[in-house]
Amino acid sequence: MRAWSVVAPGPVEEGSLRLLGKPVPVPGDDELLVQVRACGVCRTDLHVAEGDLPVHRPGVTPGHEVVGVVAGFGASARGFPVGERVGVAWLRRTDGSCVHCTRGAENLCPASQYTGWDADGGYAPYTTVPAAFAHRLPGGLDDVAAAPLLCAGIIGYRALRRAALPPGGRLGLYGFGGSAHLCAQIALAEGARVHVLTRAAAARRLALELGAASARDAYDLPPEPLDSAILFAPVGDLVPVALRALDRGGVLAIAGIHLSDVPPLRYESELFYEKELRSVTSNTREDAREFLALAARHGVRATTHAYPLSEAARALTDLKAGRFDGAAVLVNDLS
Repeated sequence: MRAWSVVAPGPVEEGSLRLLGKPVPVPGDDELLVQVRACGVCRTDLHVAEGDLPVHRPGVTPGHEVVGVVAGFGASARGFPVGERVGVAWLRRTDGSCVHCTRGAENLCPASQYTGWDADGGYAPYTTVPAAFAHRLPGGLDDVAAAPLLCAGIIGYRALRRAALPPGGRLGLYGFGGSAHLCAQIALAEGARVHVLTRAAAARRLALELGAASARDAYDLPPEPLDSAILFAPVGDLVPVALRALDRGGVLAIAGIHLSDVPPLRYESELFYEKELRSVTSNTREDAREFLALAARHGVRATTHAYPLSEAARALTDLKAGRFDGAAVLVNDLS
């Protein structure tokens, strides 16, 4: 098959991601072989391609928002017959036995592995996934609409819960790409007032169309103090900006896997009065199940822009340049 490979991490516009010949993967004993129909384009894919994240698998095929159908399985894989539609997400495997796994925090497992980083992902016609980490998808969503839910949606949901937004609270979202625009829909459905702060004019327009109370530049103050905020943009300079926007007792959750350096914080104006700063690390399978159920209940829909899988490098370049709102999704046209 022809699949995308990170040949040498670096600027994606300079060819770090190339289309190469690779063998169709063989599923392991507990794994499914998945024929890819669509794969969302996540900022984490950009971090893998450009070397912001350390290399875990040389020449890896990125992609971890995969919608496909089961094309085969290993001898001990259970639960998914050939032909069933499944989703493949970022969290690929954990050891299941460490202190974190046994207390329900498998996202913190030191032995965790990730699709499109530790193992080849969905920028290819075929990928594999342990059956225990595959996801059933809600009906009523086509492949392109479903793909961004599998990372952008799930991570946004975990970030929302980490931000400890009170009922009817005031939420600030810094950055408004694939994850934030799905998170906003859950927060709005649950009764929050949402304020979006982002540099992109198209993203601000989308935020207002979805029901945000305001949409301003990333470095502006929101029109009211915030109970909670989530930083989706991988920009450390925004951490003190968001902390200053919080009301007393407010919580800032940082949703990204990569963040540029955070400048020194002023205790009195940015942390005092019991403000909290939290990080977000991956997700659990329970997060995924909860989010997918809520997305179906509330009619959460991704704003999507389809690209052929053969143009994945262009999609990542456009993501880096901020050329689209919502989420890009690759539609398989390779063999």
